[in-house]
Parts: sequence; C-alpha cells; structure tokens
Amino acid sequence: MKQASTPPDDSLQIRCPRLGHQIHFAYCKKENMGLPCFKTLDCWHIHFQVVEYLQQELSPAEWQDAFEKPPTPKVLSLAELIEKVQKLAPKK
Repeated sequence: MKQASTPPDDSLQIRCPRLGHQIHFAYCKKENMGLPCFKTLDCWHIHFQVVEYLQQELSPAEWQDAFEKPPTPKVLSLAELIEKVQKLAPKK
C-alpha cells in the first residue's frame, strides 16, 4: 500500500516518546519554537511521507535547524530557559 503524501488529520494521534501521551501531527510540526520536533521524522514516517512533506513545507535553513543541528545539552537548554524567565519576570 502506498503511503499518503500529506499528513493525517487530527483524528490520528500517536504516542509521543518525549511527552509520554497521545499527540497529533499538528503539534509535532510546531513543537520546537515553530519548527518541527527533532523526532518528527522518526515518529511519523510509518503514517505518511513525512520527509517529502516537510522538505516542501520548510526552507533549507528551517530544515537544518529542525533536523540537522546537533541537539543542545539538557543542562544548557535548562540554563537558557531559566535566563529567559528571569528576564521576563517583573522586577521587585
């Protein structure tokens, strides 16, 4: 059976290995600050032609940022998040 070339609608949800619960493709497509989650290709390749679809949807720079950049170490990403929150927090 040939795979679909477009994503399934939101009625299809799969288990997210990162979150541990059911999600739909629309979430995965924007999870990473507007870019797809780095796991999107692994999770959705059995449901439709996700690589071809996202290569058409994303610019080369967006593809690079989403799928080809080395991941940020957890400690560094947590430190960056803390710094952002501190900047946004009202001063007392």
